[in-house]
Amino acid sequence: MCLAIPGHIIEMVDVTNRLARVDVAGVRRTINVGLLDQDGTGVGPGDWVLIHVGFALSKVDEEEAAATLKLLQGMGADYELELEELKASVIE
Repeated sequence: MCLAIPGHIIEMVDVTNRLARVDVAGVRRTINVGLLDQDGTGVGPGDWVLIHVGFALSKVDEEEAAATLKLLQGMGADYELELEELKASVIE
C-alpha cells in the first residue's frame, strides 16, 4: 500500500535544488518540494504538505493535515510501515 503522509516544513535546506526539512510525526527528513513549484507559488517554512517517497505531492492546510494524520494513525501497521520507510529514506 502506498500512502501520502502529512509533513510540516521546518526550513528550506537547499533552495536551488528545492530541498526542505520536514517534520512528520516527530521524524525529521529532507524532501524534495520541486513538484509544487509548477503552479508558481511553491512552499516554504510553516507550510504543510503530503509526502510520498521523499517528494511533496500537494500542499494542504493544517486542518487537513491533522485529519489525514488521524486517519493514517487509525490504519495501524500500514501507517507504522510508512513512518519506518520515511525514517530510512535519505535525500541530500
